[in-house]
Amino acid sequence: MMLFEFSIDLERELTRIIGSYNIIVPSGIIKELELLSIKGKGEKRAKAKAGLKLIKNYDIFPVLEKFGDDSVIFTAKKTNGVVVTNDKELRKRLKLQSIPVIFLRAKKKLELE
Repeated sequence: MMLFEFSIDLERELTRIIGSYNIIVPSGIIKELELLSIKGKGEKRAKAKAGLKLIKNYDIFPVLEKFGDDSVIFTAKKTNGVVVTNDKELRKRLKLQSIPVIFLRAKKKLELE
């Protein structure tokens, strides 16, 4: 949801950092966004709805019985992927498992960790 908090051109930034790529969204994230779009409040709800519209442009990776961060980690391991997140706890978990992370630096550009 950081894309809606800050003016980031995700696709241009990913090309700048890693070249060619394929964006994959874990199904657990879709479930989380659906829940937030219904039960969330204010800006969080609006950003979840916008996120659901955005991810329709990308491939979905089916993840059974995993939700949120666990689905991200599972997907990254299975696809040998790089995760884009600004969530500090998730970044720590990914780093412990040697999964590369792209995060927002100075509220204006993405950087590979």
